[in-house]
Amino acid sequence: MRHGREGGGTRQLAVRVRSARRKPSSKEWLQRQLNDPFVAEARRQGYRSRAAFKLLELADKDRLLRRGMTVVDLGAAPGSWSQVLRERLGPGSRIVAVDLLPMDPLAGVNFIRGDFRQEETLRAVADAVGAAKADLVLSDLAPNISGVESADQARSVYLGERALEFAMQALQPGGVLVVKGFQGAGFSELERRFKACFDKVYVRKPKASRDRSREVFLVAKGFRPSAAGTG
Repeated sequence: MRHGREGGGTRQLAVRVRSARRKPSSKEWLQRQLNDPFVAEARRQGYRSRAAFKLLELADKDRLLRRGMTVVDLGAAPGSWSQVLRERLGPGSRIVAVDLLPMDPLAGVNFIRGDFRQEETLRAVADAVGAAKADLVLSDLAPNISGVESADQARSVYLGERALEFAMQALQPGGVLVVKGFQGAGFSELERRFKACFDKVYVRKPKASRDRSREVFLVAKGFRPSAAGTG
């Protein structure tokens, strides 16, 4: 699974999906970057990738962030979402970032390098979060692109399921989960599983998500521990 966002390198288990059917050539990718206003704005504001603007829009639309929160950021590298969290949550917050690849340090962010599905990493995250558990879990994980759309979609759904399972253990009652997904086979079932565990579930497509991409985000609010595992 990919533990990171645009601008990161290859992950052991996954990387950011860059196209639905084929990988763009280096020339295509460079031209797209040069013409992308979000890339330019990320550089201007000092964000590590354009993905920061996805979280900013989601946070504003769904009122996700408040000062002093405890947040777990899955797939944190290169760190743009953690940058947003650090800015918005203030010094009393607790931010735990997790990724398979290294991430340049960020003041106020506790970075854990590892696979969030493995017991050792889970213990480290639990220690960092503390007894009160998390208010918010974020996942921008995406599958390794193989070029086989059905296989890539299945891997995307799998990552969403794993993020949901993690959140069931990490979130406090009433907590919020935000997970990236791709519309296609299995997505409706994944959404149904979210609805079984949360009071409200929304499907969002931020403006910073590329128009031709099937990328969307499931925003699930009001975690119900008693319902976990019943979907």
